[in-house]
Amino acid sequence: MTELDAVQINFNPNNLWVLNLALAVVMFGVALGVTTNDFRQLFKEPKLVILGVVLQFLLLPFITYLFILLIKPRASIALGMMMVAACPGGNISNFMTHLAKGNTALSVSLTAFATFLAMLMTPLNFQVYGNLYEPTAQLLQDVELNFIELVKLVILILGIPLVLGMSLRRKFPDLAQKVSKILKPFSIIVFVAIVVIAFFNNLDVFSDYIHWVLAIGISHNILALALGFFVARAFKLSFKNQKTLAIETGIQNSGLGLLLIFTFFEGIGGMALIAAFWGIWHIISGLSVSIYWLVLSKNENI
Repeated sequence: MTELDAVQINFNPNNLWVLNLALAVVMFGVALGVTTNDFRQLFKEPKLVILGVVLQFLLLPFITYLFILLIKPRASIALGMMMVAACPGGNISNFMTHLAKGNTALSVSLTAFATFLAMLMTPLNFQVYGNLYEPTAQLLQDVELNFIELVKLVILILGIPLVLGMSLRRKFPDLAQKVSKILKPFSIIVFVAIVVIAFFNNLDVFSDYIHWVLAIGISHNILALALGFFVARAFKLSFKNQKTLAIETGIQNSGLGLLLIFTFFEGIGGMALIAAFWGIWHIISGLSVSIYWLVLSKNENI
């Protein structure tokens, strides 16, 4: 392995349980705003559903693989890119879509649906593409990744909170709304705090190696945003839905990616760096394009 591949991110194992819990609570908070009717509405527009799923779980991982073949990054960075691309859309995409005057209902529904599918598709995509590229396949052999354990963790962190949150919303809608207002900001603050603490505990690692992932992370994210936008345009969707699918494709649940990296790969340098950088950068890029589209919609009355 190269020097970067051998770099280990310092992360307290006790914090991993807190990170697990925080991510599950974030997912539970999101699920409190999701109803079965949201899924029914999705299937009234099957073209949008199919395209959203294809972008998330087929095209983005495939385009990421082609991008890796083109630039040939270090093995751990490539594996981190595959991990990010295999994750479902990030929850913050709903806020960004709303800000951009996109289709917020579609965004919320697709995020929930993608999260549901991610219980299988995230481990599957990661395993397939990770083994398809020789340098990452070697890295996977070195850590002996257990596919079943990976699936179990994704179900535990995403699936169970999603089902519990939606069940509470269905049976006690008023309570769910009250809990959501408190739980969502609190859980996000805790989650961000853990990531920030981990960042400062590894400041020397980031300062020494961030140049390895800076251009790659930005390029990868722009590629994902552009993929969602131009594929939606090619299928002649409305501008509102083009914006929505661009954001859904470009904003990934990098928190889940980081959790899986720390759980199964003990924070291998390149993987953790690219996932952590994506987590920071996609907020900057997502807010930037959302504000641009907001201004554009006001100027052109779109």
